[in-house]
Amino acid sequence: MTIEMQESELEAIIRQRMKSGRFESIEDILTAALRSTEPESASQLEPAKDLKEVWARASDLGVELDIIRHPVSDRPVGL
Repeated sequence: MTIEMQESELEAIIRQRMKSGRFESIEDILTAALRSTEPESASQLEPAKDLKEVWARASDLGVELDIIRHPVSDRPVGL
């Protein structure tokens, strides 16, 4: 089967995943992506216990998360 990609951004993402070493082939990337969208897998998945587990699951799927930390202010908040 031949798959033609029209979007260069998609091709860049696939190349990035291949370079990361998480996936050995394009088939591995497609398999992971398709399995992650199956309704059955979502219902069988236990909720993450903490942010560390969320990060690990995303990493296993080849998803990169960017976390922005906002400084905590010492100013009192008026309610």
